[in-house]
Amino acid sequence: MPTEHYFSERPTSSEERRTFKARLLGNEIVFNTGAGVFSRLRIDPGTRLLVESAPLPERGRLLDLGAGYGPVGLAVAKARPGLEVHLVEVNERAAALARENVRANRLQNVIVHQGDGFRALPAGTLFAAILTNPPYRAGKATVYAWVDESPRYLEPGGRLVCVGQTKMGVKSLAAHMASVFGNVEEVAKGSGYRVVASTKPKEGC
Repeated sequence: MPTEHYFSERPTSSEERRTFKARLLGNEIVFNTGAGVFSRLRIDPGTRLLVESAPLPERGRLLDLGAGYGPVGLAVAKARPGLEVHLVEVNERAAALARENVRANRLQNVIVHQGDGFRALPAGTLFAAILTNPPYRAGKATVYAWVDESPRYLEPGGRLVCVGQTKMGVKSLAAHMASVFGNVEEVAKGSGYRVVASTKPKEGC
């Protein structure tokens, strides 16, 4: 079994392209995918639960952190044209596919950044919401670091919304979010997944 993971920066496996359609937030979206990216054959249940249940702002900027080929960000951009949606993805192949999918779906309100987490973003960029299906297999340190850094990239009152499997430790992640933000709530659950959210206090975090 190769040691390469979907969170590898430069996949070396053959691409093995695939295309499928999925209905998210009431819209049909075309996705081009390939080997070496997360959930390349279908929208995974956690991502679907996150997309369908996350509280979404109507205006401002939204960040899809660890975006893969773009299912979360593209679904939100299609459903909320008033948002400026940013996608961040470390995997070069996935980021290239996300850009291709933006064009395939004729979306004008999406910006894709290839790089490692928040460091891929322009300095000073703030968001009304950050949505993520984080790479749990990359390790707790990576996932928790995203939580630790996120308040600096949220507007006052902005939300960090995460999804994870109960068996993969999403309850522990929720506890860490509560320790960072001072609050956490369970937004949705189903099929062994939970969506949890924390809000940046108006007076800072």
